Amino acid sequence: MSNERTLNTLRGPHISEKSALLGGYNQYVFVVAPEATKADVKAAVEDLFDVTVERVNIVNGKSKTKSFRFRTGKRQGKRKAYVRLADGQTIDVSARA
Repeated sequence: MSNERTLNTLRGPHISEKSALLGGYNQYVFVVAPEATKADVKAAVEDLFDVTVERVNIVNGKSKTKSFRFRTGKRQGKRKAYVRLADGQTIDVSARA
């Protein structure tokens, strides 16, 4: 997988309370491109972080309808990937600049 495609597949980590709790079970959550497949996500994570991925689950989050100044619109939905790593491997998703 090329470096450009890897960076387009993984948009970034999804930071929340739930994802922090899943970190204890060796699972990490990433926001991914809408057209990304499980195989794409697995290859991108293995290539970018040099780890072994056991399983990938993908969730499509629905977009929310919001109103602003009497006009209705939609926020963009999110596609998240739950990535489970092999035992003994970790990823530092809170990298500091």
